[in-house]
Amino acid sequence: MKSILEKIVSGLLACSGFVTSLTIILIVLFLFSEALGLFSSKVVEDGYVLALNKSNPVAELSPREIKDVFDEEITNWSEVGGKDEPIELFRLEDAESRFTPEELGSSYEHVGACITRLVEQTPGMVAFVPRQFIVRPESVHLLADNSISPKDVFAGAEWFPTATPAPQFGFLPLIAGTLWVSFFAILFALPFGLAIAIYMSEVANPRVRNVLKPVVELLSGIPSVVYGFFGLIVIVPLLQQTFNLPVGESGLAGSIVLAIMALPTIITVSEDAMRNCPRSMREASLALGASQWQTVYKVVVPYSVSGIASGVVLGIGRAVGETMAVLMVTGNAAVIPHSILEPLRTIPATIAAELGEAPAGGAHYQALFLLGVVLFFITLLINFAVEAVSKRK
Repeated sequence: MKSILEKIVSGLLACSGFVTSLTIILIVLFLFSEALGLFSSKVVEDGYVLALNKSNPVAELSPREIKDVFDEEITNWSEVGGKDEPIELFRLEDAESRFTPEELGSSYEHVGACITRLVEQTPGMVAFVPRQFIVRPESVHLLADNSISPKDVFAGAEWFPTATPAPQFGFLPLIAGTLWVSFFAILFALPFGLAIAIYMSEVANPRVRNVLKPVVELLSGIPSVVYGFFGLIVIVPLLQQTFNLPVGESGLAGSIVLAIMALPTIITVSEDAMRNCPRSMREASLALGASQWQTVYKVVVPYSVSGIASGVVLGIGRAVGETMAVLMVTGNAAVIPHSILEPLRTIPATIAAELGEAPAGGAHYQALFLLGVVLFFITLLINFAVEAVSKRK
């Protein structure tokens, strides 16, 4: 009977492990399948074309050039390899100002012919219109609509997924914001966390330690939104007044909040690592005439450096993946930060803020999944670092 029960329990555990592993694999496959669809999406919005006059020699434009043209930052075709003539823009909403109601027809049945004729007669024209409104495609020049390239995504410096006619999916501002905030968070958290861990392990008496350790561990159970409210009400106004900033929401505010959130992990793991240092090593150091502090930084800390590094890397992992607290205090500006006092945006905050608004299956939706893939690889590298550090002696 006992052997049968053990086999049943063993089978249930094996089944549970298999189901869990399969679920993780399916989630990863789903993430990649949704994300990689971005590179098969077209640069210009689906169903629309960019129509030029037949005499215009420009064959294609990059997503950034298309945006600059329609933002009127590029105003002459010579700036993009064309003739020296001014660019004239046309969007579908301009039809009523360009044509009379009689020309368009009572039900707008002639709008396609009017737009096509306008492009044919205007040398510098570029029209962003639905494809069906170009009734004579052979009489105009349609810009090549290439697929979104990995270079435009991973080397792009602008995240503007709702731009028309060419959305911008540059990941650089989001990756830079994520790494920037995480780096400064660990820079702030490491000295304080290590100092508290040394105090709890080597200095504090058992009564104080028994009080401090549960309090520190309790901090890791506080919801991140509570940290976000604390940062928004206390840290953000303080930074705004201290540095005379126009707005207090900045990378520095996010770094401080994340540093506070990473402290429990760093303190707990580091303190446990230092307490595992053999008593004989401490006694040998003291017997040779070393003081208590010399023993700490010459014996205990070097012996525990593997555990301390693991705690730091785990703290980085929490900082990289944090969403709500960062979303509330960093300003949510998708720009490449040049200073820690500037607003920025991280990858998790972008996914949380925009996924609910992105049309399912569209390029914006797929770009957010690709951001999830990037975050997955960042986290994977951190986990590999934890494994490598933990195995060191």
